[in-house]
Formats: sequence, C-alpha cells, structure tokens
Amino acid sequence: MLSVKHLIDTNSLTADDITQILDTAASFEQVNSRAIKKVPALRGRTIVNLFLEPSTRTRSSFELAEKRLSADALNMGGSTSSVVKGESLADTIQTIDAMNVDMFICRAKLAGTPQKIAENTDAVVINAGDGKHQHPTQAMLDLYTIRKNFGHLDGLKVAIVGDLKHSRVCGSLAPALKTMGADVTLVAPPTFQVDDPQWFGCPQTSNLDDVLEDMDVVYMLRVQLERMEGAAIPSRREYNRLYGLDDAREKRMKPGAIVCHPGPMNRGMEINTEVADCARSRILDQVNAGVLTRMAEMYLLLGGENNGVSA
Repeated sequence: MLSVKHLIDTNSLTADDITQILDTAASFEQVNSRAIKKVPALRGRTIVNLFLEPSTRTRSSFELAEKRLSADALNMGGSTSSVVKGESLADTIQTIDAMNVDMFICRAKLAGTPQKIAENTDAVVINAGDGKHQHPTQAMLDLYTIRKNFGHLDGLKVAIVGDLKHSRVCGSLAPALKTMGADVTLVAPPTFQVDDPQWFGCPQTSNLDDVLEDMDVVYMLRVQLERMEGAAIPSRREYNRLYGLDDAREKRMKPGAIVCHPGPMNRGMEINTEVADCARSRILDQVNAGVLTRMAEMYLLLGGENNGVSA
C-alpha cells in the first residue's frame, strides 16, 4: 500500500511509494502485451473521469488503464458538468459522491482543484494535471521510462529544459527525480525560469549548451503558448536557435543519453523532427508507460491487492 490516500502531488510521495508504483507498473507490462489486455483487479469499482480541461493523451491513457483493470468508468467533461450551470465544484463533487463512487480522476485549469475535490469526498482522488501546479501521473510515467532505460534513477543527471514557468510537468518531475536520487538541472530563458529554484533544490541556468554534454536525460518541455500572458519569447525561430533540441545539439549529447518530451510537441520550436524521431528519443515509450503507471496508481490506491487478484 502507498503511504498516501490521494495522488495530488509528488512532494508527498516517498522513495518507497515511487518504487512501489514503478514496480507494480512493470508487473502490468505482460497484461498490456497480450491479446486480451484485461485483468479483474478493479472489477466492481467505479471511477469518475472529471476532465475540466481538454486532454487527449492523459484522458485516453486513464480510460485505457481503467478498462484494462475492469473498472467501471463515468466520463465527465467541463461542458457536460453542472459547473457550467453555476453549481459550485463542491456541490458537484458531493452529488457524485452520493452515488458511492470510488475514485475521481481530475484535470483542471485551476491549480488546487484536485485538493478541493479531496476535501469534499471520501473517494480517492488522482490529480491528472491542475493549472501550472502539478501533474504527478506524468512524472511517474517519466520516471518509469527513464528507469527502464538505465535500470536505475539514483545518480542520473537530468536536464529539464524549456518553459519551466508555466509547466506543471516540471513542478512534479523535478521533486520526484530528487526524491529518487537524480541530479536535476533546470534550463530556460530568463522569462521562462522559475522564481525560486531553491524550492526545487535544483540549479537553474539559461545556457543549454553549457550543460548539454553532461546529461544522461534531456527532458524537453512544451512551450505553453496558451498559458502565457503577453509575448515571453521574441520568436519561434529565436527560441529554437537558443533552446531547441536540434540535430547539432543531439549529436553533442553523450553516448547512451536519451531524449524525453511530455507531448504534445511543438516540432521546430522546442524540439526538431529529426530529434523527436531519432534513436535517442523515448517519447513513444513515455506514452506506453502512461497506461502502465496509471494502472499501477489506481490499483494501489484502491487496494487492488486486497481484491484477491495479483498484478
């Protein structure tokens, strides 16, 4: 069992929690590779997918994970919930909670929404991304991908590069990597840097080329144009020249180093096509890992091991 009831952020996870999630996800690999991709681990459990913000990868990943665990799912979007009619979020959650559901998966534009849900239900809550705050399930799939590649996380050097200021991925991934013993460096232009790198416990630099050759993992973040207030960069071309991972920079990476990206990608901006599709790229591996780790998280948080079914 995990030491937490909800998965709201990665800061509350211990190294043992993270290891348990990753190990359980690995045990689900054979389920996802066989002809009938289904186990009865969460049969009879009801999970509400409350996506108040648009999503493709995360939502489809959760829905597949739920189906493969045999859970019953109720899908709700922002336009189909009573919140658009003026009902408070608390009232909406309490109404659904009265139907005896077991888990809420929440994605929202406003930071803190998953925590608010947890305060209004006895069900388990998983944060599927809230504003610029956190995206813990993304961090777990990233750690799974990296650990599978290297066999470990402790001592790895990881650069998280790009739009740090608007990134909930960075907010979850940096603390999780630190918990697992990795050495993290934050890289971004001044307008995209975090205000307090000491909170992350990571050095921060504006020069990608100074650190590139020393890294085991170069994790490129999407430039989140939709979350910017005003122009934070001079142009796409200029950003690509200074901070984009292009063919020339990929060739300078050390042997065995890998490239990650949470998607969707702005090809030709933070990452060039030849790099996104090169042998170093683990981007599609990350997508596959998302189903495995989300299966593991739901299984562990809902006590799947107590249902008489092993992973």
